[in-house]
Amino acid sequence: MIVCVCNNVSERQIRRAVDSGHTTMPQLREELGVGTCCGKCHSCAKTVLREYLEDGVREAQPMFQAAIAA
Repeated sequence: MIVCVCNNVSERQIRRAVDSGHTTMPQLREELGVGTCCGKCHSCAKTVLREYLEDGVREAQPMFQAAIAA
């Protein structure tokens, strides 16, 4: 889905940016230009960023717990 129409930024591009180490909205603005024109996409982009970061934490928890238990 396109999140930022002005700069043609998709959810997939945001997830890829997060995978590359961009974890804040200022970093996404710098990298992708999301939220730099009209600003209507800011809340949606922030939601995509937050949810993807939370999913990554949930996926990593079992690995951390296994490492601690070993």
